[in-house]
Amino acid sequence: MSNAPLLNELSQRALAGLRQTPKCLPSMYFYDDEGSRLFQRIMRLPGYYLTEAEHEILAQQWPKLLDAFTPDGRPFKLIELGSGDGSKTLALCTAFLKARASFSYVPVDISAHALNSLLKAFEHNLPSLRVHPRMGDYFSGWQQPEHGQRQIVMFMGSNLGNLTLDEALTFLRQIRGHLRPGDGLLLGLDLMKNPHTLLAAYNDPEGVTAAFNLNLLRRLNRELGMNFQLERFSHYACYSPLDGAARSFLVSLDKQTVRSTRLDLQLQFEAGETIYTEQSQKYSPAMIRQLAQDSGFASALHLQDQQGRYGVSFWQAL
Repeated sequence: MSNAPLLNELSQRALAGLRQTPKCLPSMYFYDDEGSRLFQRIMRLPGYYLTEAEHEILAQQWPKLLDAFTPDGRPFKLIELGSGDGSKTLALCTAFLKARASFSYVPVDISAHALNSLLKAFEHNLPSLRVHPRMGDYFSGWQQPEHGQRQIVMFMGSNLGNLTLDEALTFLRQIRGHLRPGDGLLLGLDLMKNPHTLLAAYNDPEGVTAAFNLNLLRRLNRELGMNFQLERFSHYACYSPLDGAARSFLVSLDKQTVRSTRLDLQLQFEAGETIYTEQSQKYSPAMIRQLAQDSGFASALHLQDQQGRYGVSFWQAL
């Protein structure tokens, strides 16, 4: 499969972001092979509680989720947007099958590698489960379920938080547009909490998160012919309790010029100038209820881990 369309999209988005003031880059491009490997390390760090907390909720409170998904025992189609390798969902599907639930699983992801890994794992562990992977955009090729079958969409990993509140609302309304009344949406959402706890999750003392952020420049060097010198940039993370957003930046350590051999692009950086690379929104219960209402859902169930750090919310389409 050709990489040309992806490279073209990366080129356009990088050009648009780097020509803005202040400069920015889309966080979706963190996840090349090295970025994915570094993120796996991040998820194992002591301060990065998000993965552990979400796993705890799914592993311990799945009966409540199954009751919410199918209170009348109807079959359902479980559609996971951004499934990755399906490692979280495998345990959930295993529990559902043991409870004799009738469902199929539709993992959706842009990565063929991730979907291939998912298929192998599910075929080995759950050969009886009907799995219908879909590679590409979340909304392309969306097929309506059979008559009498409920759709349950999953969007986990606090991925909604990478969008601004306006972007999140637009995205949630897109999902709602593909659902029928009574269908459901399951969201993994990080919650507002002690700012020190949040900051530790995005600025670990081992420097893994810094390497993950800087790897975005390495990818631009490789794929777009840029000449970023990584040692002349540093990672900076912050959290604002005023709006509940954690943000990550790359900071230019001195005045410098960066060029591309493939694109018509020459960038001037002042010492201390930043590239905005990621935001991760944290939510209060009131914000979650308002988002559901504004996007055409009713908030039906909200679960938290034992320490109240993280939430899994189930909404029903109105």
